[in-house]
Amino acid sequence: MAQGKIRRYDSKLNAISRLIDSSIILVTFMATKDLFHTEWKKEYVWLLLFSIALFNFFAESQDAYRSWRGTQLREEVYTVLFSWITGIFILIFVDVFLVKQQLYSDIAIATWIIITPIELISWHAIVRLSLGILRSKGFNTRRVAIVGATTLGARLEQSFQLMDWSGFRFAGYYDDRDEQCGERRLNGNSINVLGGINQLIVDCKSGKIDTVYLTLAMSAEKRIRMITEELADTTASVYLVPDLFTFNLLNSRWVDYQGITAISIYETPIAGINSFIKRSEDIIISAFILCLIAIPMVFIAIGIKLTSKGPVFFKQSRYGVDGGAIKVWKFRSMTVTEDGDNVPQATKGDNRITPFGAFLRRTSLDELPQFFNSLSGSMSIVGPRPHAVAHNEEYRSQIQGYMLRHKVKPGITGLAQINGYRGETDTLEKMQGRVFYDLQYIQTWSLFQDLNIIFLTIFKGFMHKNAY
Repeated sequence: MAQGKIRRYDSKLNAISRLIDSSIILVTFMATKDLFHTEWKKEYVWLLLFSIALFNFFAESQDAYRSWRGTQLREEVYTVLFSWITGIFILIFVDVFLVKQQLYSDIAIATWIIITPIELISWHAIVRLSLGILRSKGFNTRRVAIVGATTLGARLEQSFQLMDWSGFRFAGYYDDRDEQCGERRLNGNSINVLGGINQLIVDCKSGKIDTVYLTLAMSAEKRIRMITEELADTTASVYLVPDLFTFNLLNSRWVDYQGITAISIYETPIAGINSFIKRSEDIIISAFILCLIAIPMVFIAIGIKLTSKGPVFFKQSRYGVDGGAIKVWKFRSMTVTEDGDNVPQATKGDNRITPFGAFLRRTSLDELPQFFNSLSGSMSIVGPRPHAVAHNEEYRSQIQGYMLRHKVKPGITGLAQINGYRGETDTLEKMQGRVFYDLQYIQTWSLFQDLNIIFLTIFKGFMHKNAY
């Protein structure tokens, strides 16, 4: 059989969608300008060019032009809205602090900024709604079947049933491992087995089945090859659904190397443009916060010197991104500055903690110097909390996937902290809970999530009963 590269399914439709979105931005601008009888300025040319370029850039970075078939409308709305707001924020920032043309004080420009995302979202929603109506009436539908009465197959069937508007019409399962057809039980649910592979070929040739999804185990390579060769004698579309759920995926995505497709099992989301966004976030917010806390930090330093002997700051070795060694800054809160192979965690009533240090730890004020870490780039404002090297070596052998939390920079606050996993982890279950949220953060990272965690930290992250 001929060999070939794997290509995107909908690249031409994507190009049309980009063109329509760009046209909406342009036409809306011209309409609002005429509506308010605004005189044309040469700066408007650059405003339009950069607004369209930035929207397309961020839309592409958010994969806004992928096939949304089978996903919720709110996901597409969020992506479009995020792309527009981010691009406009950059333009306003440049105008206010660098160019100083004050373009955005014009009522026509302000109206354009507000109306354009509404029109973009409406356009995407209308397309989806129209396709849903057409498919509900029998247009552009696909009669689909699943080969393999497996857990993965059941999950795929459930997805089909939850998105009836998408045009997928599920016929049933085909599985030659069981000669009995009809109703069967799989994981407590009833499934309909239409027959074996021979019956599948007959149904595909007769036009009863349009699309076939193979959900067999990855170890069944020979069986999969045999089935696909037999399906080559039909006109049915065939999809291979790899059982990747056997792995604990971390930010999985597919990449293409000269036609060779690879799927990542463990990968960081902070790469490419995301790396630039994350670093910009850390620099801007860290610099802003350090300006706000400069005077309180001076008073804290004085309080440490007056209440106990020793340095004001304490630097401890931690694992950074990719497991590299970093030095984390803190205000000294103990009578000792331990940084070795055996560092006991602070516990309730720990006699190493000074009275003033107890106040600092309880209110998280001892962590304030870590904004210098974030500004310098060894840490991030949001990310998994760094543990002492000794604790890493202890837990990496006890908790599966523990070291994957180092796929991103450690943070001052994180998803685990706003969900209550802060302070002492005196049991394995507590550390497992913290790692669970750390990995969930990496899997779902976005700029919006970071800002949400920072906001919630103000109310949930500073004070906690487990902070000693």
